[in-house]
Formats: sequence, structure tokens, C-alpha cells
Amino acid sequence: MVVFALTRWPGLMPPNFSAVYALMFCAGVYFPKRLAWWLPFAMMFITDILLTRFYYHASFGWEIIGNYVCYAVLVWLGRRFSPKASWLALVGGGLLGAIIFYLVSNTFSWLFNPYHNPEYTRTIAGWIKALTTGISGWPQTWEFFRNTLTSSGLFTGVFAGAMKIMEALEPEEDEEPVQEPEKDEQPREAEAS
Repeated sequence: MVVFALTRWPGLMPPNFSAVYALMFCAGVYFPKRLAWWLPFAMMFITDILLTRFYYHASFGWEIIGNYVCYAVLVWLGRRFSPKASWLALVGGGLLGAIIFYLVSNTFSWLFNPYHNPEYTRTIAGWIKALTTGISGWPQTWEFFRNTLTSSGLFTGVFAGAMKIMEALEPEEDEEPVQEPEKDEQPREAEAS
């Protein structure tokens, strides 16, 4: 969780290159039911509050709700996968989560337009602009998508790979521990004589 929080620090990584997408997906896969929901969301909420207050010098706004909906979808998607799924299937799930995040978050920005951007007209052309080029003065939206997809694939691969390695190192449940034979104790009668 600490590493995840550090990856959110602005300027540390390229825009939208973050472990958050993989963490949310993998929390759904590997964490127990309740923990999968509250732990990553608590960390997200804390880091969002700190970043908006101390880095961006802004208040926590309603526009972030679209992102939290996307994060919930990522956890939900992760819950659909078994920890026993293949590494490749899990990376594919993480990539699918990144695509969903991109589509939902940009559609939310276009539909609700929280910053009142004139480029995001309520037309199909405005929606396509939100999905491709975005707002002038910022990197193009497809570049954010590339970073989201790349980081989600990379971090999901690392997280799932680490879990697969840990699983391989654990002894099988079917194997019974080897017990050393107990030493024969002398009968108490022999001690008495």
C-alpha cells in the first residue's frame, strides 16, 4: 500500500501511469471480500485528500466520483477472477480493467463536464474528442490511455507474478508434514528399580 501511495505522487511517473488500476483489480482477485473493498478505497481516499489539499491546493471535488466508480468496477472485475487463474488471464483482466477505466472515466468527463470545457460538446463528436484528443493544453487523451494500459498491464503482471511465485513456494496442502519418530521412552517400572 505504501508503494502504491508513492506511485501517485505527481511527477514521479508519467501522467496516468500508476499502480492504482492494477491494485484495484488485484485487490478484487486476492484480498478477502471486505478487505478488497475498504483497504484500497481507504488508501485512495487518503491520498486523494492529501494530494488535492497539499499539492493541488484545491478541495476534494465531485468530479472524482467518476474515478471512484471506475475503481469499484475494477475491484468488481477482479472478484470475477480466481487467484488460481493463469498469469496471462490475470494480466488480461488487468488490461480489460484499464480499457473500462478509460472508457468510463472519459465518458464521465464528457457527459458531466465538471470543468466546463467548451471542447466537450454534448454530441458524438464531443464524446469522440473526449476519448481521443481531450482538452487543448493537456496531453491527448489517447496518451493517457496508453499510459493507463501500459501501467495496468505492467503492475498487474508484477502483482500476479509475485502471488504466483509465493503460491509456488508454499507447501501443498495435501502434503502432510514429515514427523520424526518419537524416541522410545523407558518404561516407568524400569526407572523405579
